[in-house]
Amino acid sequence: MTLATDAWPRAADRTAGRPPGRGARLAAAIALAAAAALAPPAHGCTRAVYEGPNGRVMTGRSMDWKEDIRTNLWALPRGMARDGAAGPQSLRWTSRFGSVVATGYDIATADGLNEAGLMVNALWMSQSRYPAPDGRTPTMAISVFGQFLLDRFATVAEAVQWLKANPLLIVTGEVPTQPGRLATMHFSISDAGGDSAIIEWVDGRMEIHQSRDFRVMTNEPPYREQLAITSYWQTVGGTQFLPGTNRAADRFARASFYIDTVTKSEDPRVAAAATFSVIRNASVPIGITTADQPNISTTRWRVVADHKDRLYYFESTVSPNLFWVDLRKLNLAPGRSVRKLDLGPDQSNLFSGEVSARFRPAPMFRFQPA
Repeated sequence: MTLATDAWPRAADRTAGRPPGRGARLAAAIALAAAAALAPPAHGCTRAVYEGPNGRVMTGRSMDWKEDIRTNLWALPRGMARDGAAGPQSLRWTSRFGSVVATGYDIATADGLNEAGLMVNALWMSQSRYPAPDGRTPTMAISVFGQFLLDRFATVAEAVQWLKANPLLIVTGEVPTQPGRLATMHFSISDAGGDSAIIEWVDGRMEIHQSRDFRVMTNEPPYREQLAITSYWQTVGGTQFLPGTNRAADRFARASFYIDTVTKSEDPRVAAAATFSVIRNASVPIGITTADQPNISTTRWRVVADHKDRLYYFESTVSPNLFWVDLRKLNLAPGRSVRKLDLGPDQSNLFSGEVSARFRPAPMFRFQPA
């Protein structure tokens, strides 16, 4: 359905800010937790935002998938002209900010950090339902939506304000190597000030949940239900018991507890280590895959973004080394070439330390059209 501008205030009032009162959350959570216990397992990626002293904000995420997702890292300069890759109504824009991105199959931006300190994470959500194009409203392929956010916005507030004011229809497409399976994603964004938002499509309508309190996201169920489940576990207390399976709801509860209780440090090394420790706790061991659910799968890689120092850390599960990109060492000025860091099959190429000098000029990858 069309995201009419006059409908946005009602949507914003319903989804922004803090979750409902404790009593309502607890009642809903008990019912949801019971239902989840009887449902088939659903797991996948996890994202969490760490807040240390003096503005030390970090965002970490895991990428879980049934096969090699063929990720590479790309350095994309400012001033690039792009379109929504979704037919004649596709939105067109020019990038305001350069970014470093991790691709999926080199046809979509799965994750990334821009020069202003905005991070975008794309995670699977099987219940996503997208609106049908209407021939009038601007459209955009889901493959390029994350890049659009990185290209155009410096903060979460900027992005949310634009999305509320400008109707936009996101159009999905098939998952590469899986004919007939549509990509069903939701997105999280976080910035250098610690603000956060979750963007989902439920029953054909975009929902935005914005608050610096919304620091954890997994896969299913939709975010408002994830909050209800977590409120239940908060009444139990994480030092007494935490759910330990790979289910999305269980990982949400664990990450929510640990991201608040790990060491809080201004030291970027300690802060990155603390964030990685939470994401590793929510990762899925190598070899776990469910054939008809690609998000119930091995963790392929993990990243942590240092929003303050513009560092983008990358860890492959099949590599002994952690490495990082310092965006301040990349020249992302308009007219500079697109550059690629080839991570190899299963992201098995070995790197260590700061790797901005290892990127090489390459033709721009093509976003998968809708």
